[in-house]
Amino acid sequence: MPRDRNIPSDAPSFFPLGENGGGISTMGGARPAGFVDDAYQDTVGDNLCEDGKRRYIGITVSGTSIKMVFILVLLSLFAVTAKAAQVQIVQGEHYAGLAEGNRSRIEWVPSDRGVIYDRNGTQLVRNVPVFSVALVLSDLPPDEAGRREIFGRLSGILGINPRDIEEGIAGSDQKSPLGVRIAGDITHEQAVLVDVMSTEWPGVQLMKETRREYPLTASVPSLSHIIGFDGSVTAEDLESADAAAYLPTDRIGRTGLERSYESDLRGIYGRRRVEVDALGRKKNVIAEEVGTSGKSLVLTIDADLQAETEAILTAALSRYGKSRGSAIVMRPDTGEILAMVSEPAFDNNLFARGISVEDYALIEADEDDPLFQRAIGASLPSGSTFKLVVAAAALAEKIVEPTTTFLSSGGISINGWFFPDWKAGGHGYTNLTKAISESVNTYFYIVGGGLDDREGLGVARIADYSRKFGLGGKTGIDLPGEGEGFLPSKEWKESVKGERWYVGDTYHLAIGQGDILVTPLQIACMTSVFANGGELVRPRIVSAVTGQDGSRVPKRTEIVDSQVVPAEHIAAVIEGMRHSVLYGSSRTLSLLPVSAAGKTGTAQWSSTKEPHAWFTSFAPYDNPEIVVTVVIEEGGEGSVTAAPVARDIMAWYFGRRDATP
Repeated sequence: MPRDRNIPSDAPSFFPLGENGGGISTMGGARPAGFVDDAYQDTVGDNLCEDGKRRYIGITVSGTSIKMVFILVLLSLFAVTAKAAQVQIVQGEHYAGLAEGNRSRIEWVPSDRGVIYDRNGTQLVRNVPVFSVALVLSDLPPDEAGRREIFGRLSGILGINPRDIEEGIAGSDQKSPLGVRIAGDITHEQAVLVDVMSTEWPGVQLMKETRREYPLTASVPSLSHIIGFDGSVTAEDLESADAAAYLPTDRIGRTGLERSYESDLRGIYGRRRVEVDALGRKKNVIAEEVGTSGKSLVLTIDADLQAETEAILTAALSRYGKSRGSAIVMRPDTGEILAMVSEPAFDNNLFARGISVEDYALIEADEDDPLFQRAIGASLPSGSTFKLVVAAAALAEKIVEPTTTFLSSGGISINGWFFPDWKAGGHGYTNLTKAISESVNTYFYIVGGGLDDREGLGVARIADYSRKFGLGGKTGIDLPGEGEGFLPSKEWKESVKGERWYVGDTYHLAIGQGDILVTPLQIACMTSVFANGGELVRPRIVSAVTGQDGSRVPKRTEIVDSQVVPAEHIAAVIEGMRHSVLYGSSRTLSLLPVSAAGKTGTAQWSSTKEPHAWFTSFAPYDNPEIVVTVVIEEGGEGSVTAAPVARDIMAWYFGRRDATP
């Protein structure tokens, strides 16, 4: 191939591609500037192989491949653009919230729980400031070693086992920004150490809270049944309640008024948005919404009368070697409970402070169950107090008139069975007044179950009138744990005992024996019907609910039935109750400075244990102010053990009333 005339003679030789597509090579020396351009221009026409085809330097790329690459680039750009749009537009608010959460969080600010006063303004419950320790699980170190180091430090300060801390947070939401309490009511020294630790270790939180304190229940334990106590919320509480209503560190009413008025006492929480650092430590308060303190309760209870009633009842129990009993003082016109004592009792401060295992074991081991509020929950046979209902029903159904007379000769024999009077030889000729005054069984056998051709009420009508007087169901008092009692029926006996109902069953029912069960509160409400002229009034413990702003919402008297039986029948029955005080089994009340009416009861329930002793009464007779109902379980004769308790309560009540200027 001839050398181009424009290439200097000393330039390196240029070798065209060979037959096998060999490469270009240069022989020695550096190429001069412009070599490529010049070489390309001068060899375009000459760079041919023997077959006449041109050979170029490089790798061949098809047009299809270039298009595919271009499409892939476009698809990638589209995917990136779509994802950015989703994050910033579609889910922008969500991710903005997450980002804000990394910088700030919402804290709930618990409100002060409402307190409780008696009817005279004596404070029965107060809030005491305390410190507690919580762990914010989402702020704890993610590694096990880091967590255990924190648990170890805390256990040394608080004097608890690290395993207790781990068990305390087990099952809690590990991502929640809410604290989980691991220790409460710690000492001031412990609080200082935890506060210092919280600035160094993530997730540790010192909380300022309040603890309930009951200033009178140490000396008047019977108030504990009424007031109740609160306790830490459980997982079940959090699941059953409104998710926004309770926090894992909250306390909730467990018994008594603390439970039944939980929504009023609790109040409304405030909220605070705080800025936190990467370890969850609070830096600044960004915004705050103030909550509302809980409402307070004013009770119908008179704390002084409660204390005196308890002292009188416990003294009687001790005197007779008994351990269980109840006493209720009630306003018959309004349903207000002035005093309500159940024995044995307990000190609810033990639970407010966090009861020890030893103390709880002692309470659990007590066969008399101090936690049980017997005055509203104990279902017991009524004894002869029930005769008041049977008498009123017999008058209302025209089974007898007040002057109707039966001969009591010691009892009734029927179908080979003997149903005795309590008095040997009987009571002689007996009308309604005498039947109530001396508690004559024969009279109530006849009006209840009939005899020969004389019609009796029968079990169905006795049960119907019992319900009218508030028996056989809850009274609706504003306390939890109320018992319903029990009224037997023919159908019940056939289905449960597999036996038919006999007239003897009706005889037993008519004198308050057999299967009938009542609570002390039910007997107090029944007695109130006679004391107020015929109204069944719903009993209540709370007089008013008051707010921090000075508002006051009174609890109104609730009339369940305005006239249970006609007033003339009420008058006939209470005349018999008055005669019981003057001439009959309630004569112990005749020594009072005011006139009174009463009815004794001796409820047999066991062949090996003593009867329950009942007494129910009201005073003054002509203008009743209070009803007093007493039961001493296994106390024997009501006239011997229960009636003197009622007498002493009335004597104190009216003595104080008369001494007040």
